[in-house]
Amino acid sequence: MTAQTPQIQLRTSPHMKRGVTVERIMLNVVLALLPIVLFSIWQYGLSALALIVTVTATCVVTERLFNRASRSASTLSDWSAVITGLLLALTLPPAFPLWMGVVAGVAAIGLGKVLFGGIGFNVFNPALVGRAFVQAAFPVAITTWVPAFSPTRFSEFVPTTFTVPLMMPPDISEWARQALDGFTGATPLARWKFENELTPVQDFLTGAVTASAGETSAILILLGGFYLAARKFLDWRIPVAVLGSAAVLAWAFHLHDPGHFPEPAFVLLSGGLMLGAVFMATDMATSPVTPLGVWLYGILIGVVTVSIRYFGGLTEGIMYAILFANALVPLIDQYTQPKVFGQRRSS
Repeated sequence: MTAQTPQIQLRTSPHMKRGVTVERIMLNVVLALLPIVLFSIWQYGLSALALIVTVTATCVVTERLFNRASRSASTLSDWSAVITGLLLALTLPPAFPLWMGVVAGVAAIGLGKVLFGGIGFNVFNPALVGRAFVQAAFPVAITTWVPAFSPTRFSEFVPTTFTVPLMMPPDISEWARQALDGFTGATPLARWKFENELTPVQDFLTGAVTASAGETSAILILLGGFYLAARKFLDWRIPVAVLGSAAVLAWAFHLHDPGHFPEPAFVLLSGGLMLGAVFMATDMATSPVTPLGVWLYGILIGVVTVSIRYFGGLTEGIMYAILFANALVPLIDQYTQPKVFGQRRSS
């Protein structure tokens, strides 16, 4: 018998694997989003349910159509299209016309994901790409709000839900006033920015505010973030950096002029900052991978968000802050690479 030559296999890192698949990670994100989705439906009723189902189904169908057009294998099993649909729907007003929601879903998958090559190759968060597209295309509809906990929310749809494409949406101000006395038609951020009126913090905790479908459940958003961080499916440093930098900057401005700038609690709980920090800024494909980079990335998002809110013409800034930071991720990763052990600095 002849002795066999030992076989040595050389492989690149990582050498230790957790056995976690993309499908498992994405499914856990969906599970973390479900309480927020259910609370949104409880707040806004049938119109919110129809919007969430329509936008999510549009994202799934659009991805499948692109798979078939490119003659590639179906990617629906990785749950990424479902996550894009859920997140996109949660950033839209509950009474957003359904046909506009379809446009948002097609834009999110087509422009935000497929255009770059699919999951893992996208530069920008797909849900925010879809949201930015419809904000530019339908500026009136995307700033039309309805009251939370309307007594008729489970017995009738908001009139704008079934608006016919290319037709002017109906005026829902009278419907909203009849549905809930004292309805103002403005979000807490808009009331502060244009009327200098602050919404009590407890209203944010109970969800009794006017906002996008998924922006009023801060407690559920944080619980979802804790769940994903505990399972190591989310880099906790990013939301901590986003919320921490936003709170520090808001605190500094509040100390300078407390009569004009609100307290940090209002800044953190209002608008989409919480949802964006936990579920969108942490997108693995569009966030940095270096230890220092994730901190700089999160701080950048928090600072830009507060700056837009305070000094920009818009009431909200989290969407543009995340998209802006997404664009800078390659540079952040390039200039924050840790030094390789044993490497000498070039003289």
